[in-house]
Amino acid sequence: MKAVSIVFLLLSHCVIQAYCQITLPADGNKKASVSENIGITTVRVDYNRPAVNGREGKIWGGVVHYGFQDLHYGTSKAAPWRAGANENTTIEFSTEVMVEGKTVSAGKYGLFIAMGEKTATLVLSKFSTAWGSFYYDPKDDALRVEVPVQNMNESVERLKYEFDQQTENSATLSMQWEKVKVPIAISVDLHRLQIESFRREFNSGIFYRFWQNMHTAANYCLVNNINLEEGLSWADRSINTYFGEANFLTLSTYAGLLEKFNRNKEADSLMKKAIPMGTSLQLVMYGSSLNKMKKHEQAFKIFKLNHDKNPKEVYSNLGMVMGYYFMENKKEAISYAEKGRDMATEANWKSYFGSLIADMNAGKEIFK
Repeated sequence: MKAVSIVFLLLSHCVIQAYCQITLPADGNKKASVSENIGITTVRVDYNRPAVNGREGKIWGGVVHYGFQDLHYGTSKAAPWRAGANENTTIEFSTEVMVEGKTVSAGKYGLFIAMGEKTATLVLSKFSTAWGSFYYDPKDDALRVEVPVQNMNESVERLKYEFDQQTENSATLSMQWEKVKVPIAISVDLHRLQIESFRREFNSGIFYRFWQNMHTAANYCLVNNINLEEGLSWADRSINTYFGEANFLTLSTYAGLLEKFNRNKEADSLMKKAIPMGTSLQLVMYGSSLNKMKKHEQAFKIFKLNHDKNPKEVYSNLGMVMGYYFMENKKEAISYAEKGRDMATEANWKSYFGSLIADMNAGKEIFK
């Protein structure tokens, strides 16, 4: 009996231990995360979402203290708000970023906000695994910067973070709760990061496996007018290495980069080889890239050549819309959009041409 009792007690202890470790829903404050890619950089926020729960008008300066205060717990005598509930709110950057114009290295940080009525102090701490802000220490600050506090008309019941105002190299992260919003500007040096990424992948051997990778990197340099010497070497390798291929894409990009160095005779020779190889879609994309570089007359010649060769093809008509639009001849641009709409057999194409016509008639900008 004694042996049986001991076994029973041991089994009971194991059951209790197992029970203590099961997963349960969060009590009151919901866990959440939000992430956004800015260029090739991922920004992620992990946080807990407290609710207003009938405390309208009592959140700011009440539930959430203003400034840095002694919370009478932990070691901090001047703690900011934890910017959420429970454990640290954290923010993580996969690359170096600029937060409110200040450089922040890649990594994971504790996110704190010392609230005020008109402005707040945003703090990013290198210590990201604390519970709340009770152990906050300014010696761990990676960033401390002032941010605006904005009032909203509609109340947000549960605290949330969201991204808006996105561009190719920036976004605004905002904390929203009750009727208050705190926007945080985040940006990246996209071109520098992208070129650095190309170089890392180049050194890893990825570039050597497919001509498309070399071409993509070279064309990025061409379109953005950056890193031209290295871009020219990548363009050369996209054609003249073991995995290289002489086709419309590789030859036209190589020609474009040669032009950047005033090697126009070589560039013209390459384009004479390239153009007969181009599909209608490739020629339109090439013309579009010329438009992005403000070479509108050259782009128009490509669009016209393509249309003369493929007059009943939707891509060639789209090219003519683009060509005339950037040559500031809206009447002809609308005319070719109408032709494209009428000849299109797919509903998506008809709708797209229709939207171009409507936007041009309304004076809206197209082909941004």
